[in-house]
Amino acid sequence: MGFREIRKARRGQTMAPEDCLWIIDHADYGVLALSGDDDYPYAVPLSPARVGTTLYFHSALQGHKIDAIARSDKASFCVVDTVKIIPEEFTTYYKSVIAFGRVSVIEDDEEKRAALVALADRYCKAGIGADYDALLEAEIGKSWGGCLCFKLEIEHLSGKMSRELKV
Repeated sequence: MGFREIRKARRGQTMAPEDCLWIIDHADYGVLALSGDDDYPYAVPLSPARVGTTLYFHSALQGHKIDAIARSDKASFCVVDTVKIIPEEFTTYYKSVIAFGRVSVIEDDEEKRAALVALADRYCKAGIGADYDALLEAEIGKSWGGCLCFKLEIEHLSGKMSRELKV
């Protein structure tokens, strides 16, 4: 089965893949959706780092999301970039993106390190300054054994925004 087309396109407009990736790159977080316990959906907010068409995340070694990843490798990651409620029009102006793909735990140490560096570069580098590299190495060394990294390989992007907004 393929991926569905966006419904009600007349109320919004689809976004080009590069615009979808820009929104993912600039969002503070999104929500990862997995197949949870007893077939209940499990959605968890996470902060990603993107390299190419791969989203990287970090996690504790065990927990609901790790069990869900082991159960099924299919996942989606949703980001909402803009929400502006327009009460007088009984509507909301919005931009949102959903990335669909396959999720897996990173077993390779080199890739795990690259994922941690990508996450730190995205969220920490600008705020630390000259000591960044040394502090990053110390943090990776300190947390290495207690952290797990996983990735979502994007297979399909779906982005939609209100006609009133520009990308």
